[in-house]
Amino acid sequence: MPEVQIDIGGRSYTVACQEGEETYLRAAARMLDTEATVILGQIGRMTSDRMLLMAGLMLADKTAALEDDVKDLKARIAAQEKGLRSAEERLADRARRIAELQEAGPRTELPDSVTDGLAELAARAEALADELEVGAAEDGTA
Repeated sequence: MPEVQIDIGGRSYTVACQEGEETYLRAAARMLDTEATVILGQIGRMTSDRMLLMAGLMLADKTAALEDDVKDLKARIAAQEKGLRSAEERLADRARRIAELQEAGPRTELPDSVTDGLAELAARAEALADELEVGAAEDGTA
C-alpha cells in the first residue's frame, strides 16, 4: 500500500492509500489545503485537529450546495425531457395526419354549402340575363 506525503495548512502528513489512487488523494489534499489556508488566514493559528475539522466542514458545505445545484439541474432536465417528449408526440401526430392526407389524395369535391351558393349565383345570373334580354327586346335594341 503506497504512502503519500501531503501538506495541509502548512503541516505535512503521511497518508496510505490504495494502489493507483495517489492522484486522487493528492487532489483531495489540495482541496482540503485550500480551505485550511482560508481558515488560517481568517482565524490564525489553531490545532491541526480543529483546522482539519473546519476545512472539512467548509468542503462539506460546498458539497451540499453542489448537491442542491445537481438536484435542481436534474429537475430542470426532467422538465425539458418531458417537454421534448410532448413535442415529439405532437410532431409524430402531425406526420401521421400529413401521411393520411397524402394517402387520401387531392380532394376534388366541394362542400355542399359552396355548391349550393354557386347554384344560387348561377340562377341569379340567368335571371338577370333574362331580364336584360326582355328589356332590350322592349326597347327594340335586341
